[in-house]
Amino acid sequence: MNTFTDRWRELNWDAFTLAINSKRPRDVERALEASKPTADDMMALLSPAGANYLEPMAQKARQLTRQRFGNTVGLYVPLYLSNLCANDCTYCGFSMSNHIKRKTLDAEEIARECEALRKMGFQHLLLVTGEHPNKVGMDYFRKHLPAIRARFSSLQMEVQPLTQAEYAELKTLGLDGVLVYQETYHQAAYARHHLRGAKQDFFWRLETPDRLGRAGIDKIGLGSLTGLSESWRTDCFMVAEHLLWLQKRYWQSRYSVAFPRLRPCAGGVAPASVMDERQLAQAICAFRLLSPQVELTLSTRESPAFRDKMVPVAINSVSAFSKTQPGGYADNRPELEQFSPHDGRTPSDVAAALTRAGLQPVWKDWDSYLGRASQ
Repeated sequence: MNTFTDRWRELNWDAFTLAINSKRPRDVERALEASKPTADDMMALLSPAGANYLEPMAQKARQLTRQRFGNTVGLYVPLYLSNLCANDCTYCGFSMSNHIKRKTLDAEEIARECEALRKMGFQHLLLVTGEHPNKVGMDYFRKHLPAIRARFSSLQMEVQPLTQAEYAELKTLGLDGVLVYQETYHQAAYARHHLRGAKQDFFWRLETPDRLGRAGIDKIGLGSLTGLSESWRTDCFMVAEHLLWLQKRYWQSRYSVAFPRLRPCAGGVAPASVMDERQLAQAICAFRLLSPQVELTLSTRESPAFRDKMVPVAINSVSAFSKTQPGGYADNRPELEQFSPHDGRTPSDVAAALTRAGLQPVWKDWDSYLGRASQ
């Protein structure tokens, strides 16, 4: 059975980098006029030449976003269950080589976290762990997912890559979506940043969305971590290639794309390529033009000012008041955090900012009995 690995082997990173950097204004103008942009159009939209067309890109992105999603913006929150990790990654605060206090929440602690989040109004939850299959693996998920799912309207996960059968089982326990970022699609750069552990397996991670699609997971989240490779533009284009591949083959699933940039953390590394806020806006608009129906997410890694400006243009899902450590909501202990968020506003403040922009903050947009539940 074909997977994205087969397509990836056909893609030439250096050739794509050259092609993206060679695009001219006429290429960008043609991409802006396209009713259904191609992969080549995406190169133009991501290119240095495309940076001079940010205003018309933003205008079209806003129009497409309103047509597809109306004025609604979904709110979600990450719940960190554990910072145990069996990988050594240069950019992550949870890396096994970092000397930080380790914590895995038990049932009572999880219940306190869930109660704190429900009091804030959240109904859409993203479960996050370090990658430690032995101590925070399927047995842990089987034990705790049903109780968590009973408290929230939807449940997504960002954990270590699992097998197709394991994803199918988690779906029966109430899992709606999975985020699995490739970090970088440049294999040599990937190897430089993943030093020990199962995450060293580039292709096991690359094929995770294929396993999710075959398992029938409702939503699949993609993204690359800007700063790991020497070309954020090429990494973004690779995410686009991955998205187009998946949409054709697993059309029953919905998709989301996130745009994480390296943030300060324990043992962190300097970015190999820097994407400034204007370039981040360019990438976000490019994805909206490429795929008007995809969910675009902007997290609290970004500043309040940037989020307030960018969300009305193309974003339809945002996190709020994110704590990146286990126990961060009921028992705030920043020494355990994975990275330092930039937007620390309360959920009500984020919702108020959306309302002032003429948008409708959505805390809960569906119930399982209306058709998206695991059966």
